[in-house]
Amino acid sequence: MGIRIYIHTDLEGVSGIDTAQMIERGGARFRECCELLMADVNAAVDGAFLGGAEHVTVLDSHGGGSNFILELLDSRAQNDTKPNGKWWGILDDSYHGTFFIGAHAMAGTMNAFLDHTQSSEAWHDYSVNGRRMGELGQWAMVAGNWGVPMLMVSGDEAACVEARQFFSPVETAVVKRGVGRNRAELIAVEEARQRIREAARRAISLVGKARPFQPLKPMEIRLEYNRADYCDAAAGRPGVERLDARTVRKVTSDPLDLFP
Repeated sequence: MGIRIYIHTDLEGVSGIDTAQMIERGGARFRECCELLMADVNAAVDGAFLGGAEHVTVLDSHGGGSNFILELLDSRAQNDTKPNGKWWGILDDSYHGTFFIGAHAMAGTMNAFLDHTQSSEAWHDYSVNGRRMGELGQWAMVAGNWGVPMLMVSGDEAACVEARQFFSPVETAVVKRGVGRNRAELIAVEEARQRIREAARRAISLVGKARPFQPLKPMEIRLEYNRADYCDAAAGRPGVERLDARTVRKVTSDPLDLFP
């Protein structure tokens, strides 16, 4: 079987996006953001095929989806419509690696553009087995459920640093640098897309070398909320223990059960 790659996407780490206002759904520039997203995704798809991939699947993930402009998607890529209703779509053990395009850093990272983990409003800190992590780690754990390693990440500089701290070997493509949290210094989009294309091409050579991200089990997941009332709702869920006014804990051996 030829090399199969699964591409997960977000919006905050896409090239050409430098303010929070740009990505407001329904805002004046949201269509532009979606077009920028498609260009980054297509660069990754092209790079994967240039590197020797036989098949590429892509998932529209930011805010639950509705960001892809399908007529702009590289026709060689399969768009995952999540027919199974799962947020990770059709990802399974038939894939040899995953990319994360448009990544942002975890909550609490300095000079990281729009840093957050899941909800910037509600979530303050998230950890697994005592190690703080964000959405990069979460997606890698989900992929690791099927033995699929993280091979490549694009996003702002802080997200790429985070990727290298969690995954080795891994290819990264820096497309901008955060200035505080709410503004970014951009790299020219053509240069950024070339970086994505080249990182994706190189990443194919990591197949068989990179290892899946699989924390020791059972995993202790802790989530600290920004306010006690956010914690109130989570504390009543099955298997969730409340530790204090803002923190809950869950122990699980299921990499797909990451949210208290």
